[in-house]
Amino acid sequence: MMKKAGTKNPVFMLDEVDKMSMDFRGDPSAALLEVLDPEQNFMFVDHYLDVEYDLSQVFFIATANVLHTIPPALQDRMEVLRLHGYTEPEKVEIAKQYLVRKQRLQTGLTEQNIIFTDEALTTIIRNYTREAGVRNLEREIGNICRKVARKVVKEGGKYTLELTAKNVSEYLGVLKFRDSERHERSEVGLVTGLAWTEVGGSILTTEVATVDGKGKLTLTGKLGDVMQESAQAAMSYVRSRAHRLGLPRDFYRNLDIHVHVPEGAIPKDGPSAGITMATAIASALSHIPVRRDIAMTGEITLRGKVLPIGGLKEKLLAAHRAGIMEVLLPADNEKDLADVPENLRNVMKLRFVNTMDDVLAYALERPLPEVPDDDSPGIAALPPTTEPAPAHQ
Repeated sequence: MMKKAGTKNPVFMLDEVDKMSMDFRGDPSAALLEVLDPEQNFMFVDHYLDVEYDLSQVFFIATANVLHTIPPALQDRMEVLRLHGYTEPEKVEIAKQYLVRKQRLQTGLTEQNIIFTDEALTTIIRNYTREAGVRNLEREIGNICRKVARKVVKEGGKYTLELTAKNVSEYLGVLKFRDSERHERSEVGLVTGLAWTEVGGSILTTEVATVDGKGKLTLTGKLGDVMQESAQAAMSYVRSRAHRLGLPRDFYRNLDIHVHVPEGAIPKDGPSAGITMATAIASALSHIPVRRDIAMTGEITLRGKVLPIGGLKEKLLAAHRAGIMEVLLPADNEKDLADVPENLRNVMKLRFVNTMDDVLAYALERPLPEVPDDDSPGIAALPPTTEPAPAHQ
Protein backbone atom coordinates (compact mmCIF):
# COMPACT_ATOMS: atom_id res chain seq x y z
CA MET A 1 0.00 0.00 0.00
CA MET A 2 2.94 2.35 0.59
CA LYS A 3 4.15 1.58 -2.94
CA LYS A 4 0.65 2.29 -4.25
CA ALA A 5 0.52 5.60 -2.32
CA GLY A 6 3.95 6.56 -3.70
CA THR A 7 5.14 8.10 -0.43
CA LYS A 8 6.79 6.99 2.79
CA ASN A 9 4.48 9.07 5.03
CA PRO A 10 0.91 8.06 4.04
CA VAL A 11 -2.15 7.79 6.31
CA PHE A 12 -3.14 4.18 7.01
CA MET A 13 -6.65 3.34 8.22
CA LEU A 14 -6.89 0.10 10.23
CA ASP A 15 -10.62 -0.55 10.48
CA GLU A 16 -12.28 -2.57 13.29
CA VAL A 17 -9.14 -3.56 15.21
CA ASP A 18 -11.38 -4.88 18.00
CA LYS A 19 -12.45 -7.77 15.71
CA MET A 20 -8.97 -9.36 15.54
CA SER A 21 -8.72 -13.00 16.58
CA MET A 22 -5.81 -15.22 17.57
CA ASP A 23 -5.50 -18.82 16.40
CA PHE A 24 -2.94 -21.40 15.19
CA ARG A 25 -2.25 -19.26 12.09
CA GLY A 26 -0.86 -16.40 14.14
CA ASP A 27 -1.62 -13.38 16.28
CA PRO A 28 -2.27 -10.14 14.32
CA SER A 29 -2.21 -8.02 17.50
CA ALA A 30 1.40 -9.08 18.20
CA ALA A 31 2.39 -8.05 14.67
CA LEU A 32 0.58 -4.73 15.08
CA LEU A 33 2.57 -4.05 18.24
CA GLU A 34 5.73 -3.94 16.17
CA VAL A 35 4.07 -1.85 13.46
CA LEU A 36 2.50 0.78 15.76
CA ASP A 37 5.16 1.14 18.45
CA PRO A 38 7.30 4.22 17.59
CA GLU A 39 10.21 2.67 19.52
CA GLN A 40 10.30 -0.30 17.13
CA ASN A 41 8.70 0.60 13.81
CA PHE A 42 11.61 2.68 12.47
CA MET A 43 13.34 -0.67 11.82
CA PHE A 44 10.34 -2.87 11.10
CA VAL A 45 11.29 -6.24 9.57
CA ASP A 46 8.72 -7.83 7.30
CA HIS A 47 9.01 -11.64 7.19
CA TYR A 48 8.30 -11.71 3.45
CA LEU A 49 10.90 -9.17 2.34
CA ASP A 50 13.19 -9.86 5.33
CA VAL A 51 14.69 -6.37 5.24
CA GLU A 52 14.37 -3.47 7.66
CA TYR A 53 12.00 -0.68 6.68
CA ASP A 54 11.17 2.65 8.34
CA LEU A 55 7.45 2.93 9.25
CA SER A 56 7.88 5.75 11.78
CA GLN A 57 6.53 8.42 9.42
CA VAL A 58 3.29 6.57 8.62
CA PHE A 59 0.22 8.05 10.35
CA PHE A 60 -1.92 5.12 11.58
CA ILE A 61 -5.61 5.58 12.42
CA ALA A 62 -7.35 2.55 13.98
CA THR A 63 -11.10 2.28 14.59
CA ALA A 64 -13.00 0.08 17.04
CA ASN A 65 -16.48 -0.21 18.56
CA VAL A 66 -15.30 -1.49 21.95
CA LEU A 67 -11.98 -1.37 23.81
CA HIS A 68 -12.14 -4.46 26.01
CA THR A 69 -11.35 -6.89 23.13
CA ILE A 70 -8.16 -5.01 22.16
CA PRO A 71 -5.10 -6.42 24.01
CA PRO A 72 -3.88 -4.01 26.75
CA ALA A 73 -0.33 -3.94 25.30
CA LEU A 74 -1.73 -2.77 21.95
CA GLN A 75 -3.99 -0.20 23.60
CA ASP A 76 -0.94 1.21 25.37
CA ARG A 77 0.59 2.15 21.98
CA MET A 78 -2.54 4.06 20.94
CA GLU A 79 -4.04 7.39 21.84
CA VAL A 80 -7.73 6.72 22.44
CA LEU A 81 -10.29 9.26 21.20
CA ARG A 82 -13.91 8.48 22.15
CA LEU A 83 -16.46 9.69 19.61
CA HIS A 84 -20.06 10.14 20.74
CA GLY A 85 -22.94 8.95 18.57
CA TYR A 86 -24.91 11.60 16.70
CA THR A 87 -27.70 13.37 18.56
CA GLU A 88 -31.19 13.58 17.07
CA PRO A 89 -30.85 17.21 15.83
CA GLU A 90 -27.46 16.32 14.28
CA LYS A 91 -29.00 13.37 12.42
CA VAL A 92 -31.77 15.60 11.06
CA GLU A 93 -29.19 18.08 9.70
CA ILE A 94 -27.03 15.31 8.19
CA ALA A 95 -30.12 13.87 6.48
CA LYS A 96 -31.23 17.28 5.13
CA GLN A 97 -27.82 18.30 3.83
CA TYR A 98 -26.43 14.99 2.53
CA LEU A 99 -28.49 11.81 2.76
CA VAL A 100 -31.71 12.99 1.11
CA ARG A 101 -29.83 14.59 -1.78
CA LYS A 102 -27.70 11.45 -2.27
CA GLN A 103 -30.69 9.09 -2.32
CA ARG A 104 -32.67 11.37 -4.65
CA LEU A 105 -29.82 11.34 -7.15
CA GLN A 106 -29.44 7.57 -6.95
CA THR A 107 -33.14 7.00 -7.67
CA GLY A 108 -33.37 9.68 -10.40
CA LEU A 109 -35.78 11.93 -8.51
CA THR A 110 -35.84 15.73 -8.47
CA GLU A 111 -36.51 18.14 -5.61
CA GLN A 112 -40.04 18.58 -6.96
CA ASN A 113 -40.80 14.84 -6.84
CA ILE A 114 -40.21 14.37 -3.10
CA ILE A 115 -39.89 16.82 -0.21
CA PHE A 116 -38.77 15.59 3.25
CA THR A 117 -40.05 17.77 6.11
CA ASP A 118 -38.11 18.02 9.38
CA GLU A 119 -40.97 16.28 11.19
CA ALA A 120 -40.79 13.33 8.77
CA LEU A 121 -37.04 12.95 9.27
CA THR A 122 -37.46 13.10 13.06
CA THR A 123 -40.14 10.40 12.88
CA ILE A 124 -37.88 8.14 10.79
CA ILE A 125 -34.99 8.66 13.25
CA ARG A 126 -37.12 7.99 16.35
CA ASN A 127 -39.42 5.23 15.18
CA TYR A 128 -37.61 3.37 12.39
CA THR A 129 -33.91 3.48 13.35
CA ARG A 130 -31.97 2.89 16.54
CA GLU A 131 -28.25 3.45 15.99
CA ALA A 132 -25.30 5.66 16.91
CA GLY A 133 -24.61 6.63 13.26
CA VAL A 134 -26.83 7.19 10.22
CA ARG A 135 -26.43 4.01 8.17
CA ASN A 136 -29.98 2.73 8.74
CA LEU A 137 -31.36 6.25 8.41
CA GLU A 138 -29.88 6.45 4.89
CA ARG A 139 -31.32 3.01 4.12
CA GLU A 140 -34.85 4.03 5.18
CA ILE A 141 -34.65 7.30 3.18
CA GLY A 142 -33.56 5.18 0.18
CA ASN A 143 -36.59 2.88 0.69
CA ILE A 144 -38.96 5.85 0.51
CA CYS A 145 -37.20 7.32 -2.55
CA ARG A 146 -37.45 4.02 -4.46
CA LYS A 147 -41.19 3.74 -3.77
CA VAL A 148 -41.71 7.33 -4.90
CA ALA A 149 -39.60 6.69 -8.04
CA ARG A 150 -41.95 3.84 -8.94
CA LYS A 151 -44.93 6.19 -8.68
CA VAL A 152 -43.14 8.78 -10.84
CA VAL A 153 -42.67 6.13 -13.54
CA LYS A 154 -46.35 5.19 -13.36
CA GLU A 155 -47.91 8.65 -13.05
CA GLY A 156 -45.43 10.90 -14.85
CA GLY A 157 -42.56 13.22 -13.99
CA LYS A 158 -44.83 15.84 -12.41
CA TYR A 159 -45.75 13.55 -9.49
CA THR A 160 -45.00 15.30 -6.14
CA LEU A 161 -44.96 13.97 -2.58
CA GLU A 162 -44.45 15.93 0.63
CA LEU A 163 -43.40 13.50 3.29
CA THR A 164 -44.75 14.40 6.76
CA ALA A 165 -44.84 12.67 10.14
CA LYS A 166 -48.36 11.40 9.33
CA ASN A 167 -47.65 9.66 6.01
CA VAL A 168 -44.22 8.12 6.81
CA SER A 169 -45.90 4.88 7.93
CA GLU A 170 -47.50 4.49 4.46
CA TYR A 171 -44.01 4.01 3.02
CA LEU A 172 -42.11 2.35 5.89
CA GLY A 173 -44.87 0.30 7.50
CA VAL A 174 -45.56 -0.22 11.21
CA LEU A 175 -43.32 1.58 13.70
CA LYS A 176 -40.24 -0.50 14.59
CA PHE A 177 -39.32 1.34 17.81
CA ARG A 178 -41.33 3.33 20.33
CA ASP A 179 -39.74 5.81 22.71
CA SER A 180 -40.81 5.58 26.34
CA GLU A 181 -42.66 8.59 27.68
CA ARG A 182 -43.01 9.90 31.20
CA HIS A 183 -45.55 8.28 33.50
CA GLU A 184 -49.17 9.41 33.49
CA ARG A 185 -49.15 10.15 37.23
CA SER A 186 -46.80 10.14 40.21
CA GLU A 187 -46.84 6.80 42.02
CA VAL A 188 -45.25 5.20 45.07
CA GLY A 189 -42.15 3.16 44.20
CA LEU A 190 -42.07 4.25 40.53
CA VAL A 191 -38.97 6.23 39.44
CA THR A 192 -37.68 7.37 36.05
CA GLY A 193 -33.98 6.66 35.56
CA LEU A 194 -31.70 7.37 32.62
CA ALA A 195 -29.54 4.85 30.78
CA TRP A 196 -26.76 5.05 28.22
CA THR A 197 -26.90 2.60 25.31
CA GLU A 198 -24.68 2.08 22.28
CA VAL A 199 -27.30 3.80 20.13
CA GLY A 200 -27.82 6.78 22.43
CA GLY A 201 -29.72 7.31 25.66
CA SER A 202 -33.04 5.95 26.88
CA ILE A 203 -35.21 6.33 29.95
CA LEU A 204 -35.35 3.38 32.32
CA THR A 205 -38.33 2.95 34.65
CA THR A 206 -37.65 1.32 38.02
CA GLU A 207 -40.49 -0.20 40.04
CA VAL A 208 -40.43 -1.37 43.66
CA ALA A 209 -43.15 -3.29 45.51
CA THR A 210 -43.19 -4.41 49.15
CA VAL A 211 -44.98 -7.58 50.25
CA ASP A 212 -45.17 -9.54 53.49
CA GLY A 213 -42.15 -11.79 53.87
CA LYS A 214 -38.86 -12.30 55.69
CA GLY A 215 -36.51 -9.61 54.39
CA LYS A 216 -35.75 -11.03 50.95
CA LEU A 217 -34.60 -8.69 48.15
CA THR A 218 -35.75 -9.85 44.69
CA LEU A 219 -34.29 -8.32 41.51
CA THR A 220 -35.85 -8.88 38.07
CA GLY A 221 -35.55 -7.35 34.60
CA LYS A 222 -32.44 -9.15 33.30
CA LEU A 223 -30.06 -7.03 35.38
CA GLY A 224 -26.29 -7.47 35.08
CA ASP A 225 -23.94 -8.13 38.01
CA VAL A 226 -23.03 -4.47 38.52
CA MET A 227 -26.68 -3.38 38.55
CA GLN A 228 -27.59 -6.13 41.02
CA GLU A 229 -24.82 -4.96 43.32
CA SER A 230 -26.12 -1.37 43.00
CA ALA A 231 -29.56 -2.58 44.12
CA GLN A 232 -28.02 -4.33 47.14
CA ALA A 233 -26.03 -1.19 48.02
CA ALA A 234 -29.21 0.90 47.69
CA MET A 235 -31.07 -1.51 49.98
CA SER A 236 -28.29 -1.41 52.59
CA TYR A 237 -28.30 2.39 52.49
CA VAL A 238 -32.07 2.51 53.02
CA ARG A 239 -31.82 0.06 55.92
CA SER A 240 -29.08 2.15 57.52
CA ARG A 241 -31.32 5.25 57.23
CA ALA A 242 -34.52 3.56 58.41
CA HIS A 243 -35.02 6.14 61.19
CA ARG A 244 -34.91 8.96 58.59
CA LEU A 245 -37.78 7.30 56.70
CA GLY A 246 -39.81 6.96 59.90
CA LEU A 247 -39.41 3.16 59.91
CA PRO A 248 -38.57 0.83 62.80
CA ARG A 249 -35.00 -0.50 62.68
CA ASP A 250 -36.17 -4.07 62.06
CA PHE A 251 -38.75 -3.18 59.38
CA TYR A 252 -37.13 -5.56 56.86
CA ARG A 253 -37.75 -8.62 59.02
CA ASN A 254 -41.40 -8.75 57.95
CA LEU A 255 -41.12 -7.43 54.39
CA ASP A 256 -39.89 -8.74 51.04
CA ILE A 257 -38.79 -6.05 48.60
CA HIS A 258 -39.07 -6.63 44.85
CA VAL A 259 -37.14 -4.36 42.45
CA HIS A 260 -38.12 -4.67 38.78
CA VAL A 261 -36.86 -2.83 35.70
CA PRO A 262 -39.38 -3.24 32.84
CA GLU A 263 -38.62 -4.49 29.34
CA GLY A 264 -37.40 -7.66 31.01
CA ALA A 265 -36.05 -9.20 27.79
CA ILE A 266 -33.43 -6.47 27.35
CA PRO A 267 -30.16 -6.94 29.32
CA LYS A 268 -29.26 -3.96 31.52
CA ASP A 269 -26.09 -3.25 33.46
CA GLY A 270 -24.05 -0.43 34.95
CA PRO A 271 -23.79 1.42 38.26
CA SER A 272 -25.67 4.61 37.29
CA ALA A 273 -29.09 3.31 38.37
CA GLY A 274 -28.00 3.31 42.04
CA ILE A 275 -29.83 6.45 43.17
CA THR A 276 -32.85 5.50 41.04
CA MET A 277 -33.27 2.19 42.88
CA ALA A 278 -32.57 3.76 46.29
CA THR A 279 -35.25 6.42 45.64
CA ALA A 280 -37.76 3.77 44.51
CA ILE A 281 -37.11 1.64 47.63
CA ALA A 282 -37.36 4.70 49.93
CA SER A 283 -40.61 5.74 48.24
CA ALA A 284 -42.15 2.26 48.56
CA LEU A 285 -41.27 2.04 52.27
CA SER A 286 -42.31 5.58 53.19
CA HIS A 287 -45.46 5.50 50.97
CA ILE A 288 -44.55 8.89 49.46
CA PRO A 289 -45.00 9.14 45.65
CA VAL A 290 -42.06 10.11 43.40
CA ARG A 291 -42.55 13.08 41.06
CA ARG A 292 -43.30 11.90 37.53
CA ASP A 293 -41.71 14.99 35.93
CA ILE A 294 -38.21 14.30 37.25
CA ALA A 295 -35.51 11.84 36.08
CA MET A 296 -32.23 10.91 37.71
CA THR A 297 -28.92 9.13 37.23
CA GLY A 298 -25.99 8.48 39.55
CA GLU A 299 -24.05 5.79 41.36
CA ILE A 300 -24.68 5.30 45.09
CA THR A 301 -22.36 4.35 47.95
CA LEU A 302 -23.32 2.71 51.25
CA ARG A 303 -22.93 6.10 52.93
CA GLY A 304 -25.41 7.68 50.51
CA LYS A 305 -22.87 9.63 48.45
CA VAL A 306 -23.74 10.17 44.78
CA LEU A 307 -20.86 9.32 42.44
CA PRO A 308 -20.38 10.57 38.83
CA ILE A 309 -21.57 8.69 35.75
CA GLY A 310 -20.79 8.62 32.01
CA GLY A 311 -22.88 9.31 28.90
CA LEU A 312 -24.32 12.57 30.27
CA LYS A 313 -25.17 14.04 26.87
CA GLU A 314 -27.07 10.96 25.64
CA LYS A 315 -28.99 10.62 28.92
CA LEU A 316 -30.14 14.24 28.89
CA LEU A 317 -31.28 13.90 25.27
CA ALA A 318 -33.31 10.82 26.27
CA ALA A 319 -35.00 12.78 29.09
CA HIS A 320 -35.76 15.67 26.74
CA ARG A 321 -37.30 13.29 24.15
CA ALA A 322 -39.55 11.82 26.85
CA GLY A 323 -40.76 15.30 27.86
CA ILE A 324 -38.91 15.34 31.22
CA MET A 325 -37.31 18.76 31.78
CA GLU A 326 -35.89 18.31 35.29
CA VAL A 327 -32.98 15.93 35.91
CA LEU A 328 -30.96 15.07 39.02
CA LEU A 329 -27.25 14.58 38.29
CA PRO A 330 -24.14 13.89 40.41
CA ALA A 331 -22.37 17.14 41.41
CA ASP A 332 -19.07 15.77 40.00
CA ASN A 333 -20.66 15.70 36.53
CA GLU A 334 -21.08 19.48 36.40
CA LYS A 335 -17.76 19.74 34.54
CA ASP A 336 -19.19 17.56 31.72
CA LEU A 337 -21.86 20.11 30.80
CA ALA A 338 -19.53 21.44 28.10
CA ASP A 339 -20.42 18.31 26.04
CA VAL A 340 -24.16 19.04 26.27
CA PRO A 341 -25.70 21.18 23.48
CA GLU A 342 -26.44 24.73 24.63
CA ASN A 343 -30.11 24.63 23.58
CA LEU A 344 -30.57 21.57 25.84
CA ARG A 345 -28.90 23.29 28.80
CA ASN A 346 -31.18 26.30 28.37
CA VAL A 347 -34.51 24.46 28.33
CA MET A 348 -33.77 21.83 31.00
CA LYS A 349 -33.52 22.30 34.76
CA LEU A 350 -30.40 20.39 35.87
CA ARG A 351 -30.00 19.86 39.62
CA PHE A 352 -26.65 18.64 40.93
CA VAL A 353 -26.73 16.48 44.05
CA ASN A 354 -24.05 15.23 46.46
CA THR A 355 -26.00 12.85 48.69
CA MET A 356 -29.15 10.73 48.70
CA ASP A 357 -30.73 13.20 51.13
CA ASP A 358 -30.56 15.82 48.35
CA VAL A 359 -32.05 13.34 45.86
CA LEU A 360 -35.00 12.47 48.13
CA ALA A 361 -35.64 16.16 48.92
CA TYR A 362 -36.08 16.89 45.18
CA ALA A 363 -37.68 13.64 44.00
CA LEU A 364 -40.36 12.88 46.59
CA GLU A 365 -43.69 14.72 46.37
CA ARG A 366 -43.63 15.62 50.04
CA PRO A 367 -40.76 15.78 52.55
CA LEU A 368 -39.82 12.88 54.77
CA PRO A 369 -41.02 13.00 58.39
CA GLU A 370 -38.87 15.10 60.72
CA VAL A 371 -36.82 12.70 62.85
CA PRO A 372 -33.90 13.68 65.12
CA ASP A 373 -30.64 12.71 63.44
CA ASP A 374 -28.49 9.90 64.83
CA ASP A 375 -24.71 9.58 64.75
CA SER A 376 -24.89 5.89 63.84
CA PRO A 377 -28.14 5.32 61.92
CA GLY A 378 -29.40 1.79 61.64
CA ILE A 379 -26.92 0.27 64.14
CA ALA A 380 -28.60 -1.03 67.30
CA ALA A 381 -26.75 -0.50 70.57
CA LEU A 382 -25.21 -3.71 71.96
CA PRO A 383 -26.20 -4.72 75.53
CA PRO A 384 -23.39 -4.37 78.08
CA THR A 385 -21.47 -7.56 78.79
CA THR A 386 -21.40 -8.98 82.30
CA GLU A 387 -17.69 -9.84 82.16
CA PRO A 388 -15.17 -6.99 82.55
CA ALA A 389 -13.11 -6.16 79.49
CA PRO A 390 -9.52 -7.48 79.57
CA ALA A 391 -6.93 -4.88 80.54
CA HIS A 392 -4.47 -3.80 77.83
CA GLN A 393 -0.84 -4.64 78.40
